[in-house]
Amino acid sequence: MAAPPVSGEVELARARCRELRDRIAASPSLPRRPALRSLLRLVAAELRFLDSSRPEPAAGRPLSSNLPHLAALHLVLEHPAVRCPSRLAPLPGVDFACAFRGRPAWALLSARNPSRLAWAAAPPDGLRARVAAVLESARGAPPATRPEKLLLVFARGVGADPARGLAEEFGAVEIDLLAEFVRDADHDEEEGWVSVSFLPNEDMRSFRAFEIDVAEGGGEVSSPLPRLLPSPEMEVTEHGGKKLDGGFSIFMGKMKMGSRELVNLDTTALVAIVSGISNGGVERLMSIPEAETRARFKCNYKFVMDQAHSELQYPILVELGDAVDGKKCIICETVSSEFKEIVTMCGGPEEQIRASQLLKQLIVVPDSPSARMMDLPTTRKLAMKNKVVFGTGDHWRAPTLTANMGFVRAVSQSGMPLLTMEHRPRALIGL
Repeated sequence: MAAPPVSGEVELARARCRELRDRIAASPSLPRRPALRSLLRLVAAELRFLDSSRPEPAAGRPLSSNLPHLAALHLVLEHPAVRCPSRLAPLPGVDFACAFRGRPAWALLSARNPSRLAWAAAPPDGLRARVAAVLESARGAPPATRPEKLLLVFARGVGADPARGLAEEFGAVEIDLLAEFVRDADHDEEEGWVSVSFLPNEDMRSFRAFEIDVAEGGGEVSSPLPRLLPSPEMEVTEHGGKKLDGGFSIFMGKMKMGSRELVNLDTTALVAIVSGISNGGVERLMSIPEAETRARFKCNYKFVMDQAHSELQYPILVELGDAVDGKKCIICETVSSEFKEIVTMCGGPEEQIRASQLLKQLIVVPDSPSARMMDLPTTRKLAMKNKVVFGTGDHWRAPTLTANMGFVRAVSQSGMPLLTMEHRPRALIGL
């Protein structure tokens, strides 16, 4: 028996679903974003449904499909102000957790027709009931996963009654998703965010978004950053007093002491910045006889040589420079001590000079891990030292630049969105 004819509506939905699947699959951040991987699976399942014989709508009825919601979810996940999204649907009524404008947030998304979006209807259809339930869950969540904000996004707009109800009953404030939010370097307050234009997807122009403070009464007002002092210089004997230039000099020029936008560097980042591999030493390293190199690095030989080959293709100081460009870089006391010890023990003369010069441009802050980081259990994967390092960055609202992705994955699996930036590892080579 021949298959029944496919309506134009179904065929269009299939084409759009394939396009969305291909766009997500081609995303360079897919391997690092569990939310995108989850979304890709959902889109693949939707495509299987659309390819089956079931989706044909009855005469006079619209096609029933999750595609509008999935497409809108992809746009929100890719928004530049949405960072480190968690897996999808971590809690009832919540689409994902993330860091939005540097703050822990739970995101709620609706792709329903505004005319069908009721405010006071009984659960589960009423928007008021859904927001109230999620807000109660947020206020009762443990510190590790408790958000500071709820982010509500309406992909097809929202009617006057729900918008008024959100403002009057929950103190919601409408925000503009057609802008990218960045820290205002000239603003004195912690909440000094301004928006700059970016190129949003055209489909996002119908979006309306609102923020709700989770803490009752609007939440605590964060105190302004205190005056921070530069790190004391590392005590090393400089090699003839010479200054190192090239890529390292360019990198150093990208950091801005006067900026109010912070980046927290862990030990892996500091080592990568000063490593001989990152700073033109690859050819010299490869010119050494293999037997001598194996004796020097022992079981780390392959690890180091893989980094050398990677450096020839993708010089790491370029991506590290992009990560700190225009920002003030901080390190905590634990990182400062650990880095000095590693460089003293393993660094060659030029690596020690670079370490000395780098430390002059960094701000050392006390070990002060955030309460939500310390609320996580201490385990083999969530070691106390890493909780202190990453938690101090979290305390200062600063993303941590790191190659320690094992810890980052462990935190993500706990459901806590944590601001981080990944870099490829580099080792000291002692030449």
